Amino acid sequence: MDAKVFVYVAHKDGKADDSALELVTAARSMFPGSSPVALVAGSGIDAVCQESAASCGEVWKFDQDVLAYPNAELLRPLLVKVLPAGAMLLLPHNTFGLDLGPGLSVKRGVTYVPDVVGIDGLEGTTLKVVRQEFAGQVSAHVHCAVANGAVITVRSGAFRPAEGGPAAGQVVDRSADATGLTARRKFVELIQAEAGDIDITREDVLVSVGRGIGEKENIALVEELAEAMGATVSCSRPIVDAKWLDRPRQVGTSGKTVKPKVYLALGISGSFQHLGGIKGNPFLLAINKNPKAPIFQAATVGVVADLMELLPVLTEKIRKSR
Repeated sequence: MDAKVFVYVAHKDGKADDSALELVTAARSMFPGSSPVALVAGSGIDAVCQESAASCGEVWKFDQDVLAYPNAELLRPLLVKVLPAGAMLLLPHNTFGLDLGPGLSVKRGVTYVPDVVGIDGLEGTTLKVVRQEFAGQVSAHVHCAVANGAVITVRSGAFRPAEGGPAAGQVVDRSADATGLTARRKFVELIQAEAGDIDITREDVLVSVGRGIGEKENIALVEELAEAMGATVSCSRPIVDAKWLDRPRQVGTSGKTVKPKVYLALGISGSFQHLGGIKGNPFLLAINKNPKAPIFQAATVGVVADLMELLPVLTEKIRKSR
């Protein structure tokens, strides 16, 4: 199949999001030996374009004031216009990707493949991908017809970020293609969530707890472990929903995005909403009694164990070693 693969580069404050390099890895696994084309849209995006050129053979730049805030309603007609026939487009599987992807696939008349966690390869006009079903308990190997192209969303953390190097790709200014774009909705303002007593976005070591902890009283064991490690306690959404910990400690797409060096996940199943809040490719140690928990697919090291039995022993060992 002779087709180009494109990756959408999300960015903020002049820096490309970690998801961009993960998409590059996914694209390379689809077309081994090839280099994807990066799509960068926004306002004042020269730095992001140069950053993207370090890992992509070509960068298409769409620099317009109207694109300063990512708006799927604006980008959808733009991408329909500029993407060539047969193009494979990779998007991050987040709220933005879910807003843009389905409608874009319909407008282009191509296959839509959401929430991909692995790519088995491309044979002719058939793309073989891996998706997860039943809350990650089952890995489904899906064959997709992509003769006309495809729009694919890739789960955050499913692929290791590609390593960038000196800028090698060519930046092509296609800003003229983005003129005349209009939308019925517009960005008004960004309201930052309250930081709370602890700002987990600034912490290098996080001990994060999920509903596998069982009861609120057991969180004390997690706090003891975090104290022994010199770490900060964070959590997944079910812990906040149960009011066991405050919302500022929540990691995930509906909570905080964190970028620690070490992330210890205790009793967390590993939904894409939670993993979407973990950036920077940290050392991720997952402990869960369910050997099929999706978190193990993203973990650097996985331990199958009962938290109630392991945590006191682990805490004591760490205290002695320090």
